[in-house]
Amino acid sequence: MTSAPVAAEAQTHEHVFLGGGHARNERRTWLVIGICGAMMLLEIVGGIAYGSIALVADGLHMSTHAGALLLAALAYTFARRYANDPRFTFGTGKLGDLAGFTSAIALAMIALLIGYEAVSRFLSPAPIQFREAIPIAVLGLAVNVVSALLLGASDHGHSHSHHDRGHDHDHDHHDHNHDDHPPGHAVHHRDNNMRAAVVHVMADAAVSVLVIAGLVLAKLFGWVWMDPLAGIVGALVIASWSYGLFRDTGAILLDMNPDRTLGQRMREAIEAGGDRVTDLHLWRLGPGHLGAIVSVVSEEPRPCAYYRDRLTGFDVLSHLTVEVTARAPQGVA
Repeated sequence: MTSAPVAAEAQTHEHVFLGGGHARNERRTWLVIGICGAMMLLEIVGGIAYGSIALVADGLHMSTHAGALLLAALAYTFARRYANDPRFTFGTGKLGDLAGFTSAIALAMIALLIGYEAVSRFLSPAPIQFREAIPIAVLGLAVNVVSALLLGASDHGHSHSHHDRGHDHDHDHHDHNHDDHPPGHAVHHRDNNMRAAVVHVMADAAVSVLVIAGLVLAKLFGWVWMDPLAGIVGALVIASWSYGLFRDTGAILLDMNPDRTLGQRMREAIEAGGDRVTDLHLWRLGPGHLGAIVSVVSEEPRPCAYYRDRLTGFDVLSHLTVEVTARAPQGVA
């Protein structure tokens, strides 16, 4: 025989789960958009004028970066602007993951495009004007390095909104002890929106290196096939990075358990007091923020605050719901 869950005190709280350095990342993303947009035009025009398919491919790839970076910047802006909008039940912290997922799809598509164009150039070689194409490729690499440094310098610090609790269950955002982070800490705090922007820039930098190598070898040894080969290798590199981003952001959007070890440690922390956890859900709300729902069955139910205190050490729990149900002692009908 069981009774109704033990109710917690009625309080109000916010649902703002944005990552650390959100505004800073937003500003730097807009800056890199301008840089990449200018270089994109130069590479595409230069590649067409001087006959380098790899250079054109690099420019087209950079165009997807400009679009992906625009998507990332808009995601930052939208998430910040609507962070307190009650229509978003768990805030806008996942918007960056949605933008990252979309960027992963764009990366996969451009990898296919580059691969197709490179194979076509293998079958139908075209003359290349090396003297003009190589300097543009070097400039493209320099732009990518500068962009990567600007984005990589972003402070992925930890910004958390401390809120009170509400509803019929108890919610808690624990105080954070940054000197003792549990396993998986870096993954929980990863900003996949910024990660997608960095991946786009780094992928373009990798392609730029391959383009330069292909053009130089083709010029020195007459290996014209090195130019399209550089495109194929670049396509494979981009496809690999796309898969990693697609896998990680997709898991977050589907609310997959981000850390099974953490969930088991939470279960052990509560059951150490003699109670039993009958249900536990753990998912990511945003960079550095995890949500959890814990259902506890106890012969001697305690206030929700007791179970909340047992989970104090789990600093990534930004939204905790505890449901406590009384269980009749064994032998009692």
